[in-house]
Amino acid sequence: MNFNKAIVLGRLTADPDRRSLPSGDAVVSFAIASNRYYTSQGEKKEEVEFHNIAMFGKMAETAAQYLKKGSMALIEGHLRTRTWQDQQGQKHYKTEIVAESLQLGPRNTAGSQESTSYQNKNQTKPAPPTPQIKTGVKMEDIPVIQDDEPIDPKADSKNEKSESPFEEDEGEIDVKDIPF
Repeated sequence: MNFNKAIVLGRLTADPDRRSLPSGDAVVSFAIASNRYYTSQGEKKEEVEFHNIAMFGKMAETAAQYLKKGSMALIEGHLRTRTWQDQQGQKHYKTEIVAESLQLGPRNTAGSQESTSYQNKNQTKPAPPTPQIKTGVKMEDIPVIQDDEPIDPKADSKNEKSESPFEEDEGEIDVKDIPF
């Protein structure tokens, strides 16, 4: 059995480079930086890894339209290594992730022109949902997390009783009711 899968969450290091194939299909390439934090000998350290990404077709058009340097994106795909020779006869290798799905991160970034204050957001027209491209899974099944939206736990259950056991405390817990 063989398995080739890569999942990367990070920020773009530059704006996507959009090109077209001879067939007219769009091709986009860019790099994503992902950070790893760890402790070594009591000292906190950070390690940055850079990943080359290639996208084709409709997903490439979406990426070219919505992604820019600094944007956060979640990419799922497979690894591919390309080889070629330059004019001097040098052999080059490039390993990249060929994207099979793309999920865009939050819209508000540090360089965004949109207001980041909670009060001003409520006075303006809400932004449309972040578009996503995913193959093989219905998008309704994947929750979209927006870090700029306030959380109101009672917004969904104004007229109906919630069936969640964690919403309200209905009294003390009896030790006899614990199953272990």
